[in-house]
Amino acid sequence: MPQTGPMNDRTSPPRDNAASLASMPAEALYTNRELSWLSFNRRVLAEATRETYPLLERLRFLSISGSNLDEFVMIRVAGLAGQMQRGITKMSIDGRTPSQQLASIRRAIRELETRQQSIWRELRGLLSDAGLHVCDESRLDAASRAWLKDYFEKHVLPVLTPQAIDPAHPFPFVANQGMGLLFNLTRLQDGQGVVEMILVPAAVSRFIRVPGDEATYIPVERLICRYADLIFPGFRVNGDGAFRVIRDSDIEIEEEAEDLVRYFRSAIQRRRRGQVIMLELESDFDHDAEQLLREQLGLENAIVIKTDGIVGVEGLASIVDEDRPDLKFEPYSPRYPERIMEHDGDCFAAIGEKDIVIHHPYESFEVVVDFVRQAAKDPDVVAIKQTLYRAGKQSSIINALIAAAEAGKSVTAVVELKARFDEEQNILWASQLERAGVQVIYGFVDWKTHAKVSMVVRREGDGYRTYCHFGTGNYHPVTARIYTDLSYFTADPRLCRDAARLFNFVTGYVEPRRMEGLAMSPIHMRDTIYENIDREIANQQNGRPSGIWAKVNSLTDKGVIDKLYEASMAGVPIRLVVRGICCLKPGIPGISETIEVKSIIGRFLEHSRIWAFANGYRMPSPRNRLFITSADAMSRNLDRRVEAMVPIRNRTVHDQVLGQVLVANLLDTERSWVLQADGQYVRADTQERSFNLHRYFMTNPSLSGRGQALAEDQIPRLALRRGATA
Repeated sequence: MPQTGPMNDRTSPPRDNAASLASMPAEALYTNRELSWLSFNRRVLAEATRETYPLLERLRFLSISGSNLDEFVMIRVAGLAGQMQRGITKMSIDGRTPSQQLASIRRAIRELETRQQSIWRELRGLLSDAGLHVCDESRLDAASRAWLKDYFEKHVLPVLTPQAIDPAHPFPFVANQGMGLLFNLTRLQDGQGVVEMILVPAAVSRFIRVPGDEATYIPVERLICRYADLIFPGFRVNGDGAFRVIRDSDIEIEEEAEDLVRYFRSAIQRRRRGQVIMLELESDFDHDAEQLLREQLGLENAIVIKTDGIVGVEGLASIVDEDRPDLKFEPYSPRYPERIMEHDGDCFAAIGEKDIVIHHPYESFEVVVDFVRQAAKDPDVVAIKQTLYRAGKQSSIINALIAAAEAGKSVTAVVELKARFDEEQNILWASQLERAGVQVIYGFVDWKTHAKVSMVVRREGDGYRTYCHFGTGNYHPVTARIYTDLSYFTADPRLCRDAARLFNFVTGYVEPRRMEGLAMSPIHMRDTIYENIDREIANQQNGRPSGIWAKVNSLTDKGVIDKLYEASMAGVPIRLVVRGICCLKPGIPGISETIEVKSIIGRFLEHSRIWAFANGYRMPSPRNRLFITSADAMSRNLDRRVEAMVPIRNRTVHDQVLGQVLVANLLDTERSWVLQADGQYVRADTQERSFNLHRYFMTNPSLSGRGQALAEDQIPRLALRRGATA
């Protein structure tokens, strides 16, 4: 890979303020990244306690907290464990060594697991009262027991493989996230003690639904234990216990990898056999069996969790599928943008007339698919270029690109193989695209291509016109129904030329010498953010209105944090919406007194990334500088990924993104948590004024996509409370 671009290393603010920051201990200025993530997952888990939510939605949040924790252990905890084993002592942003971080993480994970089980017990009782019974074998009558035994014999027993644990039998491999059971047995023939292991096949349903007027679910591990006599005839069962394993699942890219596809196919196989990082056990797990697991799995440094509830709470997600609409949110159907329909569904006619922004999931992702589908069918379209980071298992975008290539169009797809946990699916998509004649590019070896860009070149009149889509989220039809993201369609020649330069950079390593609006990492996005912050500092110092509003998923980059501290020390008002990890501490006397930070957790996952700068005018104003981006405020996004940061110049789009989307996030109280100076979060105070941004956008169509369906004076306006403007 070529050495490209002036990699910006401005990681601390200039001027005298830098000395103020340098004189303070790191732990006073920054929150640990991993502990901040665990705090985020506690906020997700807290949604499972909201009494205003339907019960199965509360169960969904509980299961999400479990799957979140699994991924955190597989990647972040595994990474720290690897650093510690290799003797790496690199300090975290708050000045902790890997071993110090792991000690704190272990305590926090145990506390989180205890809370999960407490909430599970409460929900289990409430669900039972509502006629949905989980893990309750006492409700089984004779007919149910007969059905369950028949089900076990036909659907479970044939796929089980008991294996004795002794010197003659090697200890079986337990896959990542695999569940197993250990049985302490006595052979009746000779009284000999035997230990047997059964690994639960991934293809077997975690919960078995017993037929009946009221739903009853039995965990497969309890079903196996219930009918152990059918598995071990001639043995007496003295004890049993379920366990679950979490392994290191990160994939490290070697610079000398010559064939990325072959490398990843091999790496995915290695990942399944990674080091065990965490072991979950039932609380009454046999002591001798536990010692056996510790020895065989190599758990000297692993986290061992003994639970008095259910092992693997992420598995409860399957119960959420139960057909009980009374226990779920009322279904929501996104609207298709009227702007497109006013042009008889012609995306290019609508975009050519005026830029459009679509607010997902309130407005349908189908318009993004239609943009590519129409390009595939349009005889005047000559070329399509598309980035693909996560596209899902059933992607209409992929099908449209294949159709375009088969129709003879020039189609280029930048497929990112390094999209974590989507590597295998992306290899499959790349293979199908290549077979259809699509030019598939894998990008850089050690940078991920994370930008969300689609580009269509169309023959019009005597020349060509380019149309672009820039997104803050992936081209993924499933997540687009639950992630709040922005899709920006434009035919602005300046942005379209910049998009072409971005693709040339990824496909041919041709570094752009200049950009006309777009900022791109890892070349100059960091500079763009810093320059805009510097402008706000100068405006504040010169007595002009200043202010910074931003919405990101994570804020961990020390350089950006220090820049925001510098702005706060100059008196710039700063309001941040950071859903997940936030290493910045607001409200530090003399450092961050003008900074407010909130996190929003609710029915939809806040995912769009937006930056707004006052630019010498009160906020919100049409003259504020506004950007949407695919990048979070993290070092990996700014320095080790290809990302796009798009200026919003169209007045209508500017009004929607700033005056509606961003303002609604700042106004929200019902789903907001406020970050305190000590790194703790408290629920927003809803006594003064209650506002739910998700409910607002579900009931108020966004501005840009409505075309002429709503007169200007009918557009719902959001007004910030007194004192909330910059």
